[in-house]
Parts: sequence; structure tokens; C-alpha cells
Amino acid sequence: MDMDKVEYGWWLPVDVSTHGAQIDNIISVLHWFMLVLFIGWGTFFLYTLIKFRARPGHNADYKGVTTHFSTYLETAVAVFEVIVLVGLSIPVWAEVKSDPPTPTEADVVVRVVGEQFAWNIHYPGPDGTFGKTDVALVDQSNPLGIDWKDPAAGDDITTVNQFHFPVNKQVLVNLTSKDVIHSFALPSMRVKQDAIPGMTVPVWFEAKATGQFEIACAQLCGLGHYRMKGFYSIDTEEEYAAWLKEQAESASFEDDYY
Repeated sequence: MDMDKVEYGWWLPVDVSTHGAQIDNIISVLHWFMLVLFIGWGTFFLYTLIKFRARPGHNADYKGVTTHFSTYLETAVAVFEVIVLVGLSIPVWAEVKSDPPTPTEADVVVRVVGEQFAWNIHYPGPDGTFGKTDVALVDQSNPLGIDWKDPAAGDDITTVNQFHFPVNKQVLVNLTSKDVIHSFALPSMRVKQDAIPGMTVPVWFEAKATGQFEIACAQLCGLGHYRMKGFYSIDTEEEYAAWLKEQAESASFEDDYY
């Protein structure tokens, strides 16, 4: 791992994403704000329990509070929440979610298909074109239903629970599911997106450091949800090229063997 570019927080996972600092900033602001509210309202609650407890010589005051301090306080809280939403959250969402790179703009394009209980990764190969898929071809040996007779599929690469991509490159993931809703989570990349059957959702990111991390499913998807995890490796360009070559040679060997 390139330790010079890795950022460690005392309460968040390691951040290896170019957009991670923006998301971490929002998380930190929100949690500090909630801590202030928790301490403030908790202190006020304890004060009222002690101040207005039942005791001899004290009668209930049915007139109540006549000041507007609580109204001002609630208004201030609402204004701060709007600032966080409009000033912090929406701009980051717009940058990360609303304008993904096109397949021609991204450096690496892959398909990720979730299923109970695994992540299927599909690379287009050197020609940059994905082979055709057909649901009728899906079986245990071909979980993505790739039509291997299609000329474009000849150099395609598939893996299960093993995702490789290069550092400092834009990666575009076309995410979907073939059974139930899953959630594709790369905590150290600050990526989490639902994989929905019948929909293809674009997810993009760029890593700033190399290393190996875990892919998790962040959506309860069945009895085997606990074991639906994989691993992703952020490689140097040389390591990524070598890995692609190794996978291509392995696929070629299997084709020759069978």
C-alpha cells in the first residue's frame, strides 16, 4: 500500500478514494452535531427531572414557559440542518453521483452482478467490448450468461469475488443484480450502492493508493448474507496489466483444454 496517500481517521475506515475526504467531512460534521444535540437535550432532560420533581410544598404550574427560547433553539437547529444539506451534502452528491463518466471517458469499465451470495465481475477484455449475455445461458459454470460464441466475448474475463483495478484511474462499474436487492459496498473507497434486479446503476470512483480491501454486501439479502463478501485489489498499472494478462492466459488454457 502507498502509505503516503492513505488517510487514517481515529473512528473511520482507511480512506483510499479521491472523493473520500469530502464524504468523511460530511460524516464528521453530522456526528459532531448529533453529539452536541445529544449532550444538550440530555442535560436539559436531567435538569427538568430534578428541577420539576414532585416534592412537598411545590405545586404544578399550569401556565408553563412564556419565553420563546425553545423556538429560537429549534429554528437554529433547523437552519444548521439546511446548511449541512444544501452547503455540504448536495454538492458532494452532485459531484459523485449525478455525473458519472461515460464508458469512453472512464479508464476501466466493468460489470458487477450481485447474486445470492457472490459478486460476479465481468471485464470486456483488450477489445473493450463486452460479449453478449443471455439469461438462458446462465448456469453454475456461466453465472453471467455470457454467449461465448459472440466474437466480442472471446477475450472477456470473469471473476467471482475478486475485483482488480488500477490506482489513479477512473473506474466505472455498471452494477446490477440477478435475483434480489444487494448493496455493493467498498468502505475504504467510500462507495455503497444498491444493486437492483432489472436496473443497471453506474458507480464510479478513483483510488489514490494501492492495497487490498474487502467487498461487502450492505443489504440483508438472504440466509447466506453473512458470507457474501469478496476482495478488491488496487494495483499499480504494471500489476493490473500483468493480472489481466494472467487471467487472459488462464481463460485461453481452459478453452484449449475443454
